[in-house]
Amino acid sequence: MTLQISQRGKEYLKTAQTLLRTARSMTDLTIAGQLKKLADDYERRAEKASRDDAAKALARSAASPEPEWGV
Repeated sequence: MTLQISQRGKEYLKTAQTLLRTARSMTDLTIAGQLKKLADDYERRAEKASRDDAAKALARSAASPEPEWGV
């Protein structure tokens, strides 16, 4: 099953990419490592946000009344 990335997830991924880009330009390996760990955390947040947003959308669609076609 393919997961669609939500807008919130895209924002987390954008932040993760910025952190990784910054980490690559660092000369201090300790700080670069910390930035990479933070970027990994933001990638996990993106996945979780997208899963949560998809579940909320599914719950909203399941809760909405069905149209009555035969009436």
